Amino acid sequence: MKLTMRLGADSYDIIISRGALGHLAELTDLSRRKVFIVTDSGVPAQYAETVRAQCADGCIFTVPQGEGSKSLKVYTTVLQAMLEFGMTRADLVVAVGGGVVGDMAGFAAATYMRGIQFINCPTTTLSQFDSSIGGKVAVDLGETKNIVGAFWQPKLVVIDPDTLDTLPRRQYVNGLAEALKMGLIADPELFDIFENEDPFAKIEEVIYHSLIIKKNIVERDVTEKGDRAALNFGHTLGHGIEAVRGIRGRRTRGFYHGECVALGMLPMIEDAKLKKRVRAVYRKLGLPLTAGYDKAAALEAMRHDKKTRGGKVKLVKVPGVGCWRIDTVDMAVLETLVLGKPIPPMPDAK
Repeated sequence: MKLTMRLGADSYDIIISRGALGHLAELTDLSRRKVFIVTDSGVPAQYAETVRAQCADGCIFTVPQGEGSKSLKVYTTVLQAMLEFGMTRADLVVAVGGGVVGDMAGFAAATYMRGIQFINCPTTTLSQFDSSIGGKVAVDLGETKNIVGAFWQPKLVVIDPDTLDTLPRRQYVNGLAEALKMGLIADPELFDIFENEDPFAKIEEVIYHSLIIKKNIVERDVTEKGDRAALNFGHTLGHGIEAVRGIRGRRTRGFYHGECVALGMLPMIEDAKLKKRVRAVYRKLGLPLTAGYDKAAALEAMRHDKKTRGGKVKLVKVPGVGCWRIDTVDMAVLETLVLGKPIPPMPDAK
């Protein structure tokens, strides 16, 4: 299957095909330029090696697994390695891994020599359903997610569903939360797969449906000034939970990104009957329904979220399957939603 992201001069193809990783050289030029391949320690090494074997001059750079690698420190080491490899503006970065690798490699490509080409080869459900397309690349600053970044479109996205076979069950389900999000905001047919069928058995169909939704939204709103904000459904609260309970660095107990998004979606579903149906889907998949976390600390993280401006925050609400609405509300509304009562303001320092 092939989709095309139609963005004028920045248009690119999205290939969805089993075994595609082994045919990358048939899809793009890997023979007449240096190819810098970024992966992480949690990705089976054979995936990056499969890409390097097709290159005339390829280099694999492996960062530690986990959200902790989306830091300015690791980003600097990636840039230094690119420089030492002798990368020029004519060369290519290839991301082989999940969302962390795609974000890191894409941001390095966007900023090295003011921008060089990169190709995204996502190997997780989370990245294949969502983050591999759209051109949002970034690193975290401390506990604040994706606050340092750019819009930089890949030249090609190659999705090989065979790479999902090596994922642990929890990681697989973690990514399904983002596909479920797509169904809730824009595609009743996709939501029906989750509710009444086996999404694991129909994974290629789930990938295709999810990417069609994101492609259509991004084509209308590349830089998130309008409709693209719908893709943040579940992310405002989800990022707050992830800041205090996310798995990153040495923090090995907690929740993955998709699990946090799932937790963040539930309070934003307005219809009680739909919320009950979504909770049933969570139980079916094994997504968390509740979480214990420091709510005050999560709210503090949300105050620094890039969607929060002037004491107001944009919340994506879902009144029914396949539709959404954005409410711009005072931070106090979010505080009430999370805490049940507003947090008193901090006294002025003296």
